[in-house]
Amino acid sequence: MERSKGYALMFLLGAFVAGGALGFTADRVMDARHGREMRGPRAYRQRMAEELKLTPQQQASIDSLIEQKHRQIVTLYKPVKPQLDSIAVLARVVSDSTHAQIKRLLNPDQRAKLDKMRAGARKELAERRGRDTAGRLPGPPPGAPPY
Repeated sequence: MERSKGYALMFLLGAFVAGGALGFTADRVMDARHGREMRGPRAYRQRMAEELKLTPQQQASIDSLIEQKHRQIVTLYKPVKPQLDSIAVLARVVSDSTHAQIKRLLNPDQRAKLDKMRAGARKELAERRGRDTAGRLPGPPPGAPPY
């Protein structure tokens, strides 16, 4: 019984990691195709304002609604955040284990290149998420809205 639970957990973690890798790759491909340089909530707000030709009043109202949405979502996530953090730690363990297994198949030059690729991908992902490479969120700029 415990063994099957362990297999189920490993399967779920593997699916989580594979899904993350697939999503990251798809995002890179889509960004490259569409030539997007600006990303994130502020860029989306700016694009919305430009494409919809929003008046300043409309833009202020929409910004207020988006900030309200952000606060509501943060409140929704608060009870499950510890569990999500635990899953993220386990996913990192699975990812590190897979990385080590892949490195055993490579020659020294390939290993060094793989490590450099991985470090670059992690740095880029951290930047996209607004975090440092250790996964910590930076403090918000003074007076900046959350989105």
